Amino acid sequence: MKKRISEISQIVEGVLYGAKDLMVNEIIIDSRHLNYDMNVAFVAIKGQNHDGHRFIEQLYKKGVRSFIVERLPEGEFQDASFVVVKDSVSALQTLAGYVRKMFTSPVIAITGSAGKTVVKEWLADVIAPSMPVMRSPRSYNSQVGVPLSLLRLDNKYKLGIIEAGISTVGEMEKLKRIIDPEIGVLTNIGDAHSEGFVDMRQKAEEKLKLFADCSKIIYCSDQPLVDELLRTNNIYSKKQLVDWSRNNPKASVFVTSSYVGSHTLLQLTYDGKKYSFEIPFDDIASVENAITVAAVCLTMDVDVDIIRNGLASLTSVAMRMEIKNGVNNCQLIEDYYNSDPGSFAIALESLKSHPGNKKKTLILSDFIQSGKNDKELYYEIAQVIERASLDKFIGIGPSLKANANLFEGNSSFFSSTEEFVDQLNKNDFHDEVILLKGARKFEFEKIGSQLEQLVYQTILEVNLNSVANNLNEFRSKLKPEIKIMVMVKAFAYGAGALEVAEFLEYNGVSYFGVANVDEGVELRNAGVSLPIIVMNPDASSLDTLIRYNLEPVIYGFESYNTFLNTATKYGLVFYPIHLEVDTGMHRLGFLPNEIDRLAELLSGVEMVKVASMFSHFAASEDPEKDDFTKMQVDRFTKACDTIAKVLDYQFIRHICNSAGIVRFPQYHFNMVRPGIGIYGAGSYEGLSMKTVATFKTKVSQVKRIPANESVGYNCRDVADYDRNIAILPVGYADGLNRLLGNRRGNVFVSGRRVPIIGNICMDACMIDVTDVLVKAGDDVEIFGENIPIDELASICGTIPYEILTSIPHRVKRIFYSE
Repeated sequence: MKKRISEISQIVEGVLYGAKDLMVNEIIIDSRHLNYDMNVAFVAIKGQNHDGHRFIEQLYKKGVRSFIVERLPEGEFQDASFVVVKDSVSALQTLAGYVRKMFTSPVIAITGSAGKTVVKEWLADVIAPSMPVMRSPRSYNSQVGVPLSLLRLDNKYKLGIIEAGISTVGEMEKLKRIIDPEIGVLTNIGDAHSEGFVDMRQKAEEKLKLFADCSKIIYCSDQPLVDELLRTNNIYSKKQLVDWSRNNPKASVFVTSSYVGSHTLLQLTYDGKKYSFEIPFDDIASVENAITVAAVCLTMDVDVDIIRNGLASLTSVAMRMEIKNGVNNCQLIEDYYNSDPGSFAIALESLKSHPGNKKKTLILSDFIQSGKNDKELYYEIAQVIERASLDKFIGIGPSLKANANLFEGNSSFFSSTEEFVDQLNKNDFHDEVILLKGARKFEFEKIGSQLEQLVYQTILEVNLNSVANNLNEFRSKLKPEIKIMVMVKAFAYGAGALEVAEFLEYNGVSYFGVANVDEGVELRNAGVSLPIIVMNPDASSLDTLIRYNLEPVIYGFESYNTFLNTATKYGLVFYPIHLEVDTGMHRLGFLPNEIDRLAELLSGVEMVKVASMFSHFAASEDPEKDDFTKMQVDRFTKACDTIAKVLDYQFIRHICNSAGIVRFPQYHFNMVRPGIGIYGAGSYEGLSMKTVATFKTKVSQVKRIPANESVGYNCRDVADYDRNIAILPVGYADGLNRLLGNRRGNVFVSGRRVPIIGNICMDACMIDVTDVLVKAGDDVEIFGENIPIDELASICGTIPYEILTSIPHRVKRIFYSE
């Protein structure tokens, strides 16, 4: 899309302020995803828990000059353009609808409860050899994701494939209006994302609205509700309904299947002809998704050999971008989702915006069916890479290698993934963030496995989308003016402080809390700019604390005098400090009878400034201790009022932890401090919390043990029957508490809970899988969605904090967002 900002203003019916002739080539809504072509326009979206207007000044300093906003920002923004609209999301959708109308080729729209992303990706992969295809990037299927997808439409493509998802009634009409598809594809109607609907019928009716103006609809008629709604409603019944079925030979596409090893043989009868296809999967979901893809292709008259070859070459779709630790202090960003210029731009933004000062490296494969000739395409890619100021570029594939002369700087090229892996020297990579962006056919996972720090089968997966959900659940209990301080001490409760803090900073929290200066320095070195409160600063670290602009907690007269002397030495004026009051926890903090003396010391002092006063609830989660909690608040309020009388400025007051936020809204004061709740542990009335961390491993071996044979150290587990056991490479050195052994704890494998048997070893444990089909390499959940961490904590007689923080650094953390 190339438009002048004045044209965009007219399209979205906005009011233009400032320069009128600025060119816009791209639209962004995420301040972190600033591409390196400066002709971008930032749409400032104001949601319930996030306001893009806060990032206008930051983006202006980075060179952005075009903005679509709901209100003009304060300050001077010379040479900038602002299009003021009533609603930024509606403006984004209107602009996308305009671009869609200019697109002259067909558009396929895919919706459903599950499988729509996989169907979209596989359909594009199968069709791509016959024509250039534009597909939605990643899971861009929401009210903002769909318009961002549509903005990438260009008439160089001969087909657009757009994914659409909704969460409640009334959303699909908006998406239908701007997608305006010719062909509709419904994957299924299931339980996923049903919270916003009265029942399954309403959910199906809402999703089908996407197809109101389609000429053709492809679906599975083995879903009775869907089949009924399509055949009895005049809106749909007069269209070309292409149904596939395993049960009804009269369906448009009748399907039979058989299995050969881990592959599935499909027999499809369509339009009186029989077709045979093979797919490299045998699970039900993958088979159904592949049948849907085949049905769409047959109805579009795609060459049968292209369909057959495409289905046979299907690979698993990576549903997320993952961040992993790499060799030699490197970090890997793995994105094998799809490979086209649109998704490349998004992935490159993630690389460039990655926090910290590590060098930036891109490993990129050839693009598949971009719609441009290779020289034109790779010239544009080379220009984007040059503007991104990367430190190293590696191109893999015959097309990139043939156009190597277009790339400048530190670049190297290989004809294939195998050639690169054969010549790979891990010592060539040090202190780098490496983006692996490759089309699935290039199998970049082979590169990832070589560059990962170590192939350790036991991992802790951290879902950043769940972190955002939990933060926003707490936010829903707060007035808009209440600040949020998130505790990221102890490696963010084991989850990984750097990645979590960077993510939370973008999501609009106000403060971070760490235990010591070293934790704060690590965040600063990673690029975190928010205020960081150090809960227990050591006297020997105060010079470092000041150098890194960290803010100390003052909890007694000795700590006060020590920091005041340091502040005097450096000539500090109004350096922020935080006063801790001991209201009954009897940990660190000034006692109530010390507050009058503290007030005298603070009166007239200019070296420091009280940024906040706070205390800790001892039992906010326990209704039986509510009188004690109220007593703590009374002591805290009295202490704050005493200090406030001697100061000529206001300061923040905060006492509520995760449980306190929910149970005591009257005690929110100016700020709250959610801790373990952010990370998905605990239950909070009225909040819909999501699991953040999943502790996983893989089966190392399965063996048959005769009856009356013991398992594990001390021969603790004996059974009077023959049994199958699986050995897992996880033990108490990985944070698996020994109290979970001897059938006290369970793991989740192959859809079942099974017991941990025998004593847990340092690096291994055993599970009983006698009644479960399990093989080496199968995934095993230790805690997560199926085994709640609270359950493990209860068995071990402890709290989720201890379970999480006991997982050592040798367990690889993988961060992802979907």
